Amino acid sequence: MKVDWTGVYPAAVTHFHQDESLDLPATMSHLEKMIDAGIHGVIMLGTVGENCSLSYDEKLQVLRATVEHVNGRIPVLTGVAECSTKLACHFAADSQTAGVDGMMVLPAMVYKSDPRETITHFRSVAGASDLPIMCYNNPVSYGVDITPEMFADMADEEKFVAIKESSENPRRITDLRNACGDRYTLLCGVDDLVMESFILGAEGWVSGLVNAFPHENRLLWDLLQADDFAQAREVYQWYTPLLHLDTHVKLVQYIKLAVAECGYGSELTRAPRLPLEGAERDQILNIIRQGIEARPALSVS
Repeated sequence: MKVDWTGVYPAAVTHFHQDESLDLPATMSHLEKMIDAGIHGVIMLGTVGENCSLSYDEKLQVLRATVEHVNGRIPVLTGVAECSTKLACHFAADSQTAGVDGMMVLPAMVYKSDPRETITHFRSVAGASDLPIMCYNNPVSYGVDITPEMFADMADEEKFVAIKESSENPRRITDLRNACGDRYTLLCGVDDLVMESFILGAEGWVSGLVNAFPHENRLLWDLLQADDFAQAREVYQWYTPLLHLDTHVKLVQYIKLAVAECGYGSELTRAPRLPLEGAERDQILNIIRQGIEARPALSVS
């Protein structure tokens, strides 16, 4: 299936049983709820999907189950986050065999590569399959910054088609446009910067909180698309305390707790991530429950 790369793409959670084994039926059931709400595509095995907590075989199980469940209704992308370039290339090839439509590729994990090493990693992964690639820039979380100048250097590789920009610096949207023109489709990768990023030219949104609030998430995106910024600001103001949960080191636990509170699945994560407790749990639950109580009406004027 051809990937459009625009619109709302959840970084989907992976659900587990109590013994931490994969719960594929629950993962697919949750995904179906987001499809019903109108997502434009899905990214499995991102950070929120606990990519680095799954074995290689488990990752492929998730992808095969997703491709079968979606059955061509929306594009299916996979995160590619491995510690070595060789393994990332291997996974890219196996992902294509599993039937995904595209990839979201990260720099190699753990080691903080320099610009030459980073570009070599991305080019190597691009050469390992025929799949189109969204390059994921998140220097805040992963310590490697893919600058606009680096993306300009990489522009000759046709498989690099989109950028998930998560530097938490919305200036980057403009800098990327100035450096690369319209060469790449730009997507906001930081939930609580989506309105700012859209105004500056982002054409898509890779979201974490959409897992818990898929209808409201789509409402905000539709209002932005309609240039109804007055109503979009109202929805964004309601949504922002929840969207802030996407920018914390415990974003997976926070988002999964929101998913559970909204009735879409379990909050279970794999260790070393542990369930929230005490004052921290009370604080996050308060934010989530206030958001649920005050959620907006689902209509675009």
